[in-house]
This record gives sequence, C-alpha cells and structure tokens, in this order.
Amino acid sequence: MRLQLRVISQHEDTCHPTSCCSAAELMSVLFFNAMRYKADDPRNQCNDRFVLSKGHAAPVLYAVWAEAGFVKESDLINLRKIDCDLEGHPTPKLEFVDVATGSLGQGLGAACGMAYTGKYFDKSSYRVYCMMGDGECSEGSVWEAMAFASYYKLDNLVAIMDVNRLGQSQAAPLQHDMEVYRKRCEAFGWNTYVVDGHDVEELCKAFWQAQQVKDKPTCIVAKTFKGRGLKNIEDQDNWHGKPIPKDKLDDVLKDLQSRIQVPNKTLCPHLPNEDLAPADLSPISLPSPPEYKKGDKMSTRRAYGIALARLGQASKRVVALDGDTKNSTFSELFKKSCPDRYIECFIAEQNMVGVAIGCATRDRTVAFASTFAAFFSRAYDQIRMGAISQSNVNLVGSHCGVSIGEDGPSQMALEDLAMFRAIPTCTVFYPSDAVSTERAVELSANTKGICFIRTSRPDTAVIYSPDEKFELGIAKVVCESDSDVATVIGAGVTLHEALAAHKILQSEGKNICVIDPFTIKPLDAATILSHARKTGGHVITVEDHYKEDFQQTSLSPSEYSSFGAVTGFEMF
Repeated sequence: MRLQLRVISQHEDTCHPTSCCSAAELMSVLFFNAMRYKADDPRNQCNDRFVLSKGHAAPVLYAVWAEAGFVKESDLINLRKIDCDLEGHPTPKLEFVDVATGSLGQGLGAACGMAYTGKYFDKSSYRVYCMMGDGECSEGSVWEAMAFASYYKLDNLVAIMDVNRLGQSQAAPLQHDMEVYRKRCEAFGWNTYVVDGHDVEELCKAFWQAQQVKDKPTCIVAKTFKGRGLKNIEDQDNWHGKPIPKDKLDDVLKDLQSRIQVPNKTLCPHLPNEDLAPADLSPISLPSPPEYKKGDKMSTRRAYGIALARLGQASKRVVALDGDTKNSTFSELFKKSCPDRYIECFIAEQNMVGVAIGCATRDRTVAFASTFAAFFSRAYDQIRMGAISQSNVNLVGSHCGVSIGEDGPSQMALEDLAMFRAIPTCTVFYPSDAVSTERAVELSANTKGICFIRTSRPDTAVIYSPDEKFELGIAKVVCESDSDVATVIGAGVTLHEALAAHKILQSEGKNICVIDPFTIKPLDAATILSHARKTGGHVITVEDHYKEDFQQTSLSPSEYSSFGAVTGFEMF
C-alpha cells in the first residue's frame, strides 16, 4: 500500500499520506484476508461492506482497490484532479463506495444501518467493516452508533480504530492510551481487541476472532503510527495533510522497497457467499386509495403513520426508524403493522439519520425516519452528507411551526424548510390534509434523493377527495373565481387559515384565490405566477416558518418581478 505513494506523492496538492500509511497493514489484511467480495463487481449485493469513516485517508482506499485490480494504477496519478472521480474524500461516484465520508464521526452510524439491514432484513452472511481514526472518536455521533450497535447485537459489524496518536493540529486526546480505548469500547458493550496495527499476523488473528463472536459487535483497536514507514516523518507532528516533499521522496521509496519480502505477489480476495437476491426496484404503491371523506378531521402526522403502515403492507422493502417519538409521529402504527421492519433509534437523531442512510445503501430498503421536525437540525450534517452520498432516504418531521403552541419554542420547527430546501437533491413535501399526506408518502418512496415530509400536530379537515392526483412540483388551486382580488398561498395549517379567510371575505363580497403548493421544493412557480398576474400582482403568503425562507424566497427575483409588487405575511 505504501508503495502506491510513489505514484500519488508526485503531486504537491495530494494530501494525507501519513494518515494512509498508519492504516496500510489494516487495509491489506482486511481486503485480502478478512473480507469477502468480488473485486470486479464492488456493488454486488452479497459482498462484505466497507466504510472508510476517516475519509481523508481516501488514497489508501484507492490503493487497495488498485491492488484488487478494479482501479487502474495509472489512474492514481490523477487523484484529486477535477476530471477524476478519485476525489480527496470518497463518494459513491465510485462503485466501491456506499456512503460519502470526510465529515468525521459519521461512518459508523451508516455502517450500523448496513449491518442492521444485513442481519435483520436481508438475513445474509455479508459483514460490515468500518475504519475510524482516533481523532474522530471525540465526536458524539461515534458513541451514539456504538450504543446502537451493541443494543441490537450487531455481531456482523466490525469497527476498526486506527489509533495513530496524532490528530490534525496536535495529538489526539488519549494518544496511545490503549487501555482507555479498550475500557470505553467494552463499556459500550463491544467485544474488543487491542492489537499492534502494523503486525499482520496479529491482525489476521483479530479479524478471524471477530467472525466467531456472537451477539456483540467487535472493535479492533489498533495501535499505529502516523506516517508509518516514511523515513523521518513517522510519528512526527505537523505532517497531517501534507505530501511527501520531493527531496525526501526517493529516500522514502527506496526504504519502502527494501522492506518487501515477496515482490510482485498477486493478492486475491475471498469470494462472498451467494445468499442474497437483487433488490426488487419496482415502484411502490399504496394498496388502495386513501379512506377519507371531505370534512373528516385528522392531523397530517397521524395520516403519515397510517400511510406508512399501508405502504409497508404493500412492499417489504419499506422500513421505518424513529427517535423515541413514535407515539407522536405515529410511526408506531407502522411498528404495529410491520414490527420486524421497525427500528427504534432512541433519542439520538444524528445516529438515526446515519442508520437510515446505511439501510438504504445498495437499494436494500426504502427507509422512512421520523422525529419532531425541529430535532432534525441536530442531524443536519448527516443529512448534508446523505445528499452527497446520493442516498434515497425519507425524513419525516412532525410538530412543525407555532401550531404546537403551549409546548414552547424548543419544540417548534421554524427553520426546517430553509434547512431542507438548501440540500440540492432534496424534495420537500408540505401536505395540508390526510389525503395529500398519503400521496406524499407514496411519492417520496419512489423519488430519488433525500425527501422531507413536514407534518403538523393539530387535526385539520380533509379537503381533497380520495381519488385526487398529486405530483411533484404541481400545486393545487383550492379556491378561485373570476373576481379574485388577491392570491393567497398557504400550506399545512396555514392553508386552512387561508380557507377560513376565504369564507369570511366571500361573505363580505370579496374573493381570493387560495393555492396549496403541496411541494415547497420543487415549487410550482408557473401556477403561482399565473394566478398572481390575474390578481394584479397581489400575493399573500401565509407561513408557519421564520421569514428567512419558505414560499416567498422559493421564487427567484426574476419571477417576482414578472408580476409586480408582493405583499408578504409571515405567521410566527
């Protein structure tokens, strides 16, 4: 592995060779002794999975796949160039990468989702390995994942801590206090081996022992040295993210070359067990139209739970996760209907999102994760990385806006629409009644990328018939006439306030057009602009969200200017 640096380190902008060198033996033993996979088919469903949580060590991942024969050694020279998929941190543009990493502390959560899926959903023999750096173990999300894995007895999961002592700017907190690492891992319920991370025989033994363990995940805590094998660089501070200087490169490579005992040896990985069928990627549909009548009263959060349970009956790929709010989000209805496909993640939202991303890899599941919409803000980095991972995950946030009233501001989601709209690949649903909620759930199950469904706590009237059709980016004009004086846009509870205002104004001889956007992203600008022009450019948005984002800012300045002045009303 280290000799691949002879190619990589010729470029001044190539970073992190020292972080790669500490993991060289770990990666070699893992990929050519412990793991089972088809080197020519990295995304084969039966392959063991690997997550490089210390994503800055991407070059060693590329090097191992070059040794396996999937990456051309000549391609390594283009590492980090704009026209090369071998980026500075790995992304799923590469077939051998399931989740993007680089924002530290997130890999183990995704690995937990993969391992949970393998053990409980797929019931397959594939195993999941996750390599972490010691520096990232200061992240709380790592320990959320550690608690999750032991609680669910994920004995098909192996975490590898590359304890190379040095962080980015100084030594990691525990440096080489291996016994503290051992005690912490064991305290979280993990089977733990402390090993010399540069001793191949010891590593082979530890990985083999991990395969024999039942009902516990295993953590291999490996004592390593940053820059191992790099003369005058090994275990020295201030080398993080720096290439090997050209005046040192020849000496380093000669030293490495002299250590090779069996030159030109061909390494072949073990093949996986063929015990898993490809995922059924056919569209998922509700088994029947929603069973509601106009005028019925139901909260959209309850309608979500009902729809999810019905969707789960229609497809075994549908799974649900929650953060100990299932009796508020109503995901408990799915749990009652499909108990074997419900994952309780407890109050650990960062890990819940990471697990959902892991569950959805290789299209093994269609995952819905729910909690209060406000609490997704804690997991925003996981959501952001999920989008970079090209993940198809559905996130459902309840108790949005000020309509939760007496519970107070800590529970009110007033930033969530801005947050999710900022995610490039995210579709944002804001259903206003039970029927549109069911259709939002069905559509999100079949929509690529991150989906966010915003649900409300209060009971509201059903305004759509069960056979009403809904589409992404197509708004519903709920009320209109030839004499409308203004266009009013509302969603969720504010749509019902707009409809109440419509009735009052109608009794006074005035008419307004009321629009339900259904999706905030994509927003149906064409319908809004068309009716805005009809009402002389008089547009009112009724919003249960902070003014920094929602319907008004969902239109571009050019779209605003096309129909003139706008009156905005923000509901706080």
